[in-house]
Amino acid sequence: MRSWLVGGALIAHGDGLLLVGNRRRDRSLDWSPPGGVIDDGETIHQGLAREVLEETGLVVRDFARCAYRVEVAAPGLGWLLQVEAWEVEVEGTISLDDPDGIVEHCRAVSAEEARVLLADGPLWITVPVGAWLDRVSIGADRRDRGSPVDDPVDDPPLFRFRLHGTDRRSTRAEYLP
Repeated sequence: MRSWLVGGALIAHGDGLLLVGNRRRDRSLDWSPPGGVIDDGETIHQGLAREVLEETGLVVRDFARCAYRVEVAAPGLGWLLQVEAWEVEVEGTISLDDPDGIVEHCRAVSAEEARVLLADGPLWITVPVGAWLDRVSIGADRRDRGSPVDDPVDDPPLFRFRLHGTDRRSTRAEYLP
């Protein structure tokens, strides 16, 4: 079974976050937080910092915390995908110069717009990013009222998914709570 690790960067912007628009082989456009495959020999932080720079032109200044993890098993396709999504702080100016030629857009969007842009994407992106947006919104509301924010730092949530099918175009994703 083929396995790989992907890093995702959650770059907060107001009540939302920074998203990149990725052009796929079938010419469709999908949205996700910046990130990508961690290369052999790279740590998650090294690879994620590289991906953020490549996709947005921004430099990662700090890794605040691992916000969540994702596992996607696709036994019929023979692969396992693991994702670590990190809240990061960045500096610099957005510039698009993706060496892979996939990222065509980079936008800071509200939580509401993020949900709309992500709605047609894979469940393993929409579900955990939506849960993170909910936590950020709840946390901001509690801070505004002066209440403490209970936010697990040491135990990020794990989101598990299984793809059913043997043809990439007709697989069905299942969320395993």
